[in-house]
Amino acid sequence: MEYLIAGARALLGLVFLVSVVGKVAGGAKDGAKDGARGGAKGRARRGGTDGATRSGARGAAFAAFLASVRSLRVVPPALVRPVAVTVIAGEAAVCVLLAAPARGATTAGLLVAAALLAAFTVGIAAALRRGVTAPCRCFGASSTPLGTLHLVRNTVLCALALAGALAAPTAESAPPGGALVAGGAGLVAGALVTQLDHLLALFRPLPATPRTAGSHAH
Repeated sequence: MEYLIAGARALLGLVFLVSVVGKVAGGAKDGAKDGARGGAKGRARRGGTDGATRSGARGAAFAAFLASVRSLRVVPPALVRPVAVTVIAGEAAVCVLLAAPARGATTAGLLVAAALLAAFTVGIAAALRRGVTAPCRCFGASSTPLGTLHLVRNTVLCALALAGALAAPTAESAPPGGALVAGGAGLVAGALVTQLDHLLALFRPLPATPRTAGSHAH
């Protein structure tokens, strides 16, 4: 079980790290971010510094995450910002706890990760029942609509976090070589998880191209 814990720490640590960065400093592709980016550029033209531009980008990422949470319609409008801040704080806590060497910190980090993933799964399921298919900003900008695969992804990650949390208190320390291999495998799996939406986009059918009047003549 020690290898499971090493792999889970690496996988979930990377997943939540990318998630936090995507929500507070990720690139923008949607309208909310474009508007915030435009505001940042305007401030720069009025004499702002590179620091102000970076601050604007961070604000744009958070604004887009707020818009994403709002579009899911799973929390009242007044609670959108508190929920978004809580999510980001919880994800950051997972990263810190899983990076700590103490066994208690590992257990706590896996439990917090499981709780967050369970909440995400419930929220996505509720959104899908309402017919909401807005893109999920789990790891930054995305154009892939919510779907069953997101539920499967979160359920599997939640089960992994729970299994690791249950095993961590009694597991022995893994040999350095084995722990390194398990951690490397976890990082690879975590990278694939964070790129799931982009991988799905590669296989999404292209929109039909409207034919011109000339093409009908032939």
